[in-house]
Amino acid sequence: MKKLLLLLTISSLLFVSCDPNEDNDPIDTPEPTLAPATYNFARDGATTVSYSGQSTRIAMGQEFVSALKDETKTEAELDAMFDHQAGSADFSDADLNASSKNIRSKTAASTDLFSSNTTDATAIKNQFDSWIAEQVSDVFPNWSSDASAGVAGKIQEAGGGSTRYVNGKGVEINQAINKGLIGGLMADQMLNNYLGSAVLDAGTNTADNDAGTLADGKNYTTMEHKWDEGFGYLYGADDQENPTLGADSFLNKYLARVDGDTDFQGIATTIYDAFKLGRAAIVNKDYLTRDAQVDIIRENVSKVIAIRAVYYLQQGKANLGTDWASSFHDLSEGFGFVYSLQFTRNPGTSSAYFSTSEVNAFITTLTSGNGFWDLTADQLDTMSETIAARFGISVAQAGS
Repeated sequence: MKKLLLLLTISSLLFVSCDPNEDNDPIDTPEPTLAPATYNFARDGATTVSYSGQSTRIAMGQEFVSALKDETKTEAELDAMFDHQAGSADFSDADLNASSKNIRSKTAASTDLFSSNTTDATAIKNQFDSWIAEQVSDVFPNWSSDASAGVAGKIQEAGGGSTRYVNGKGVEINQAINKGLIGGLMADQMLNNYLGSAVLDAGTNTADNDAGTLADGKNYTTMEHKWDEGFGYLYGADDQENPTLGADSFLNKYLARVDGDTDFQGIATTIYDAFKLGRAAIVNKDYLTRDAQVDIIRENVSKVIAIRAVYYLQQGKANLGTDWASSFHDLSEGFGFVYSLQFTRNPGTSSAYFSTSEVNAFITTLTSGNGFWDLTADQLDTMSETIAARFGISVAQAGS
């Protein structure tokens, strides 16, 4: 009996010591992450935020798209602005000329979508090159001639409005390039490169961030900096701590336009808050919260592109056949946003909301025959409905 009682006592002690509810080996979890009031992060009294490269490319892009409307420019000059080489006098700003940055190398160049898809990446870069060449060889020489179906030239909006300069299909190539870069450069680099785990967590980034190891000669960890670079493609020409939006001709401008629509009011705050919280989560080593903010940013920035695509297709439809110039201007902007759909990012997946082949099919519809001159309202409605459905919005919401 004594032996039995001894065995029961030992067993009882073993059971207690192995109780899984006992906190013998606590898990080290971060405190809940709280976002600061503004995108303001510092270490030892000095800022840790840096996205100068993004500000540089936005400034280059601004001057480049303006030059596309200068009929005195040569193809070589425009190519040099697009594919700038350090030290070349391609811009009016000496700092831009001295920079080693350029636009072309970062177009369709994200790690997630294009690092292993060089075929599409090359084709997209070549498409921008071809648009530049066509602007110079076809549109510029007809700057003073009247456009017609199949013939490049000028066309004036009804009532003495603005004069638009289009190719033979009615496309303002400068608008196609401008809006195409919103996806091909700004969104692709943000959503599919700098906010992707392949970049944020590359190499020893996570271990270095956990240990507080700073990038060589810098006041930030590499992970912090990569997040800031994604942020910079939206706010690089804006005020990071008090964004008013509309500061550039790219994503910043059209986020403002979408946020100004009562159907989508608040989207700008949603994106800004997600950037702040994600950055704070990196400081806090809270990677689950960081990744949740990535999904929010991907969904909403992608939605901006889709909303403006539908908006311009519908606005173009409204003037089709009556005010050709107004219609073509809207359709040209819509063309660029449609082209940008292939650079969006569907959260929780490794792909864009629309594939390159799907986008190319849209572009074929828009440019077949005499292009915009031949488009029908039904074609524009079908395209608008397809885009809107993929994003869970309505044509009525986005198109007005």
